[in-house]
Amino acid sequence: MKKDLLSIADLNHKEIEQLIKQAQRMKQEGAPPLFSGRTLALLFEKPSLRTRVSFEMAMYQLGGHSIYLSPEEVGLGKRESEADIARVLCRYVDGIAARTFSHETLSVLGGYSSVPVINALSDLEHPCQALSDLLTIYERKGRLSGLTLVFIGDGNNVANSLLLSACLVGMNFRLASPPGYEIKGEVLTKGKGFAARSGSQILLTNDPHEAAKGADIIYTDVWVSMGQEAEAKKRRRAFSGYQVDNKLLNLAKRGVLFMHPLPAHHGEEIAAGLLDDPRSVVFDQAENRLHLQKALLVKLLSNSRVSGK
Repeated sequence: MKKDLLSIADLNHKEIEQLIKQAQRMKQEGAPPLFSGRTLALLFEKPSLRTRVSFEMAMYQLGGHSIYLSPEEVGLGKRESEADIARVLCRYVDGIAARTFSHETLSVLGGYSSVPVINALSDLEHPCQALSDLLTIYERKGRLSGLTLVFIGDGNNVANSLLLSACLVGMNFRLASPPGYEIKGEVLTKGKGFAARSGSQILLTNDPHEAAKGADIIYTDVWVSMGQEAEAKKRRRAFSGYQVDNKLLNLAKRGVLFMHPLPAHHGEEIAAGLLDDPRSVVFDQAENRLHLQKALLVKLLSNSRVSGK
């Protein structure tokens, strides 16, 4: 039976641990050429650097192939319906990684595709980023359970996936955001359910200094994401007191990790030069997209079969 990854909640604690360990092995030992003759479709509505390159290289290193489909070539829901696109693609390829504006588009693709569909970013979640971040944290800290992850900024797709993944693996999660930019209610409810089982604690606050005290990891993201350009001035005003800088990092524990999914807007959500701070693991995060996604592809595509094969 095929398995999709549309949300980080499609995985359990054990599966996340297995992915991290598999990714570590592949990072250290290389990836076996398991995917000879297999193809992944990259169905993207948004531009990408890390997501596209990491998926393409992951398939290449596993012995497979990828096909990039740009917005102009496919026209999701415009030139052709999402349902029809899914039903066509699954006759050609062994998996679909989709980067979409709307999470609903992913749900339709998953519902109509007979091969696995992977959320390569939607407006609701970014599970591949969160999984790679957990790998990066585990490499540096040697554990996940009991650590405190603090997100400063918008309760966006990355924050949603980080909250859910933290609560699944027993990490504490704090979000500091301006009023009106908190985590979505349905995501918070789901996260609280996971936290009740894992022992995680969740804190939502409007005060970044309160959130940062005693943190093991401080994480931030851009204030204005793709598709939000019309709100840019309003958002910059709302988030003006939420920049991560040395003063904020110094409130955290000694050995704190600074994280950002990139691209970064220097001088906005982060102080200039912060990516080069010794506490920054931002470029390790970027590299680990490759290794975690290799492990993820092996998990999801190993038993996938194109219709008619």
